[in-house]
Amino acid sequence: MAENKTQATGASVEDFLAAVEHPVRRGDGLRLLALMSEITGEPAQMWGPTIVGFGRYHYKYASGREGDAAAVGFSPRKSSLSLYGLTYGPEAAELLGRLGKHKVGAGCLYVNKLDDVDEAVLAELVRLGYRHVTTELHHG
Repeated sequence: MAENKTQATGASVEDFLAAVEHPVRRGDGLRLLALMSEITGEPAQMWGPTIVGFGRYHYKYASGREGDAAAVGFSPRKSSLSLYGLTYGPEAAELLGRLGKHKVGAGCLYVNKLDDVDEAVLAELVRLGYRHVTTELHHG
């Protein structure tokens, strides 16, 4: 069985964010770093070359595939900010309705820039998403 390509690395989160070319993406990445660090109480860790993650959980699918992944995280991609782990919880749908300008797809939340969303709602999505992923998702 193929190994999960996105694994925790020893790379520097600060160096990664400092190298983000687009100044708004870089600034939003630093804001997300502070927000997610505070809410999760977890140190930021690079997962693969482009994802900043906080905490971890173990998953195991019916197919037998299993591995570890960041509980919540983000990546300041060229087209948008990709946020991970925030859309799974039962409260997510209601909060997404109040978040502001965003898109959802394949377990990811996409935001063009943080100024487009209500940061208090985003903080609540991080809080609830982190709790859901670490206590309920893939816990039988």
